[in-house]
Amino acid sequence: MHRLRVRFKRGQEVKFISHLDMVRLWQRALHRAGMPLAYSEGFSPHPRISLAAPLAIGVTSEAELMDISLSKHVSPHFFIAALSQQLPPGIKILQAYPIAINQPSLQSQSRFAEYRVTVETEKEANDIKSAINNLLSAKHLPWQHQRDTGTRSYDLRALISDLWLVDCQHPYCTIGMRLRCDSSGSGRPEQVTLALGFNYHPQSIRRTRLILQTS
Repeated sequence: MHRLRVRFKRGQEVKFISHLDMVRLWQRALHRAGMPLAYSEGFSPHPRISLAAPLAIGVTSEAELMDISLSKHVSPHFFIAALSQQLPPGIKILQAYPIAINQPSLQSQSRFAEYRVTVETEKEANDIKSAINNLLSAKHLPWQHQRDTGTRSYDLRALISDLWLVDCQHPYCTIGMRLRCDSSGSGRPEQVTLALGFNYHPQSIRRTRLILQTS
């Protein structure tokens, strides 16, 4: 058994692909590339492929992480070269490296995700910085989110680790966000922009980093 960790980009071309369809896309690409995939046991074996954290539809990323288990050793160089030929536009492998078979899963190690969020606004830079400081100073921020299963109530502030103004060029500004991304909950950038007082849905949301627990 051999295990590779893969870091890859998701561009504009594939930003509307769901998490489940993304897993299927990788499975097809791996099969076409002839990779010796390792399978789970049981009545319905499936390839041992796992992504760190689902990416919301409409969001791009340059920091996606995926673990792939192989039945025999494959060099990272060969893996990248062979698989890259089978991937559609918008997906690019940035890095692949071996990890220990007994290393914890990506899902259990995920702690935070960082984003660059661009939103249209009439606000000036000082007003945006003030709104950020006020939100970060708050101890709690009661929030409600409407889902298909009903209304979910929670503390949005607990899902926000840090916020900062990246750029402000009228009529847009870009805000950096570090949001919780673990088993206790995941922060959503569009909800944070609402909490900051922006009236418009973000023009773009890009995930720039996934932070894992290293010990």
